[in-house]
Amino acid sequence: MADDAPGFLDRQRAGRPWLDHLVRAGGRYQTQKGDYYAAGITYFTILAIVPILMVAFAVAGFVLAGHPEWLVEIRDQVSQNMPGGLGDTVNDLIDAAISARTSVGVFGLLGAVYAGLGWITNLRDALTAMWEHTHQAGNFVVTKVKDFGALLGLGVAMLVTFGLSALSNGPVAGWVVERLGAEHLTGVGVLLRIVSFAIGLLATWALLSWVIARLPREPVTLRSALRAAFAAAIVFEIFRQVGAIYLAAVSRGPAGVAFGPIIGLLVFSNVTARLILFATAWAATARENLEKAFVPPPESAVIRPRVQVREGMSAKEAAALTGAGALAAIGLAGLWRRRGD
Repeated sequence: MADDAPGFLDRQRAGRPWLDHLVRAGGRYQTQKGDYYAAGITYFTILAIVPILMVAFAVAGFVLAGHPEWLVEIRDQVSQNMPGGLGDTVNDLIDAAISARTSVGVFGLLGAVYAGLGWITNLRDALTAMWEHTHQAGNFVVTKVKDFGALLGLGVAMLVTFGLSALSNGPVAGWVVERLGAEHLTGVGVLLRIVSFAIGLLATWALLSWVIARLPREPVTLRSALRAAFAAAIVFEIFRQVGAIYLAAVSRGPAGVAFGPIIGLLVFSNVTARLILFATAWAATARENLEKAFVPPPESAVIRPRVQVREGMSAKEAAALTGAGALAAIGLAGLWRRRGD
């Protein structure tokens, strides 16, 4: 009976629903290969950086071509701040980028679309896997069109989210404080940080809720997504603040300037992907969702008749039959003698 007693973890899970939910979410994340999907999302994130930078350079080239006075000012600043012939080299690169802005923009846009489609496809497949939904593969072209629409929608949502976070932490917040005449009030800096954190948290919460509830390929409940996204938004905001401190620390030396942002981007992308997938697993393993979860039907039973053929008898069977025959003979002999008497 002692072997049937629940273990320590089972007792803790029975008494703490949040721990039971955490264990279920962790099991779902591992079973559905969350780390594998997070690695794929990270790969396509890094892959998309180069074409996005190409598009950005192309846009900058068109803007500078339309404002030659800005181009002259940039050249002067480069020549004054870069020693020797390095300034001339950089200026030549700027001129080459401006002259090739059309081709750079076209190739960059094509590369960004390819990497973006791979990224959103991997993300949607990962989110669907966390919900353990069965999804039938449809038409390839229709699927890619839907993925492209989801990519555009997510891009707009990310721009709004990061824009609100940047505005709440940037000069706009300071401008609002100055307009209100509250820059000299005690504690206004702390209050401004709290408000900025709250705005960033709400924006991130809205973005993650949309990602968890709307990007999977099958419809899911919004209520569970809202709760999971709120917890993930808190963790993400804390992680973002720690990341800003990390970048400020590693950017002080030459090695940090060269490799710090790259390593930081890799870590940020991978941790963010894991956080989103774990939050989705948390939402998917809520009690109300487990009751509605799809249970696959059992496999059909196959009845195979088993025929066993014996050739001869074993030694034990022969001995038993011999003994039975001897006993029968003795009995018959005794009965015969009784009748003779």
